[in-house]
Amino acid sequence: MHASLVRSAKSAIPLHAVKADHLKRWLSGRPKRESGWPQSANFSAKDGELLLVPGGSGEVASVVLGLGKGNDPLALAAFSESLPSGIYSLGDVPQEVGGSRGVLAWTLGTYRFDRYRPQKNARQPKLVVPKGVDGEEVSRIAESVFLARDLVNTPSNDMGPEELSTAARELAKRYGAKLSIIAGDDLLKQNYPLIHSVGRASARGPRLIDFTWGKHDAPRVTLVGKGVVFDSGGLDLKSASNMSTMKKDMGGAAVVLAIARMVMGAKLNLRLRVLIPAVENSVSGSAYRPGDVLKSRKGLTIEIGNTDAEGRLILADAIAEADSEAPELLIDIATLTGAARAATGMELPPFFTDDETLAADLMRCGTEVHDPLWRLPLWRGYESAILSPIADLNNSPDYALAGATTAALFLNRFVSRAKSWVHLDIPAWIDRPRPGRRKGAEANSARAVYALLQSRYAQ
Repeated sequence: MHASLVRSAKSAIPLHAVKADHLKRWLSGRPKRESGWPQSANFSAKDGELLLVPGGSGEVASVVLGLGKGNDPLALAAFSESLPSGIYSLGDVPQEVGGSRGVLAWTLGTYRFDRYRPQKNARQPKLVVPKGVDGEEVSRIAESVFLARDLVNTPSNDMGPEELSTAARELAKRYGAKLSIIAGDDLLKQNYPLIHSVGRASARGPRLIDFTWGKHDAPRVTLVGKGVVFDSGGLDLKSASNMSTMKKDMGGAAVVLAIARMVMGAKLNLRLRVLIPAVENSVSGSAYRPGDVLKSRKGLTIEIGNTDAEGRLILADAIAEADSEAPELLIDIATLTGAARAATGMELPPFFTDDETLAADLMRCGTEVHDPLWRLPLWRGYESAILSPIADLNNSPDYALAGATTAALFLNRFVSRAKSWVHLDIPAWIDRPRPGRRKGAEANSARAVYALLQSRYAQ
């Protein structure tokens, strides 16, 4: 169980939470000390307002958090982000932010990325897990999210293709998964030409990470994650401002590893396969060029319209391999397009699928666990935009609009056998911090996809 959670305690400081429009009624039902102090402190229960209520000897007797309009189901993360060391318990909190969700919010709020600046004498508040809440499951989810955040937050000098491989290897070893890695020129020998072409310019060679877990005869679910450890844009070089956060371009790979950790830890009844093409899109004399025509694993030829549209290239080879097994469900996750961010922002990643049932289930699961997603159209009318006059496809459409959709259509050309497929275009980043979600790396869609898989494949 996560270090910030305890199963029981002789005494614990209660944590209360109240919406602004419920404050008057709430205060009328509290003991005199708990009701008098907020009134004297002009506590108004605005969003994020935190009040420590003293006891008779000056110690903290309880804590009250304002929820404002109550729009944030993870608001209780504000407690673990702010409170001093001590043992706490959930007190009088609205049902929609309490229980397992409240414990998860608390746990998510404890996240710190301190690899390069360790904290001395850091706060260590702990929460008593309420009865009926599965602390192990909450911990599994939170720690998997933390794995993804750590991988994305790590700068590219310490997170290259090899280091990403090491993270996958450690995860596979922990859960008894079978791992293989194809690296360097072996990618050409084993017919992964697009992965090799994108990654060959870097001194840190490209590779395909591949591991499987679970019973061979269980339903097959395959996850493919984009692992561009740094994206310079290649010869179509990005501007400095657009390059500044490109360590996060392996966010799809990080999220896929987080989902895999949850699935294997929960022992879901499925046969899981994870494929991560790991490359650095760099610049050198061996870099692939605009105008090149490359052959993919599937056999389709691709004209390179822009070397900064590299993610869909490496995914194409990995998706083709994933599709060859005809899995029941094929999910690819990638930080693929700025167009997705323009369409839905950083907090609502879009997804694309032709499967109506899958779309409805994914939307429902995302809403239930407050890891929201939004479906965008896989509009076939735009397929002409990804065609090339000299090859089967072009990786940079001659069309300035609907960039997230045309990228999804490109990937869809490499899927033919999978029973169901969905593509998620995530930012893997938070630009407006909220409780439990600090500015920086985020495992967008990890909890939603896990909830989907859990609903379908729980033992």
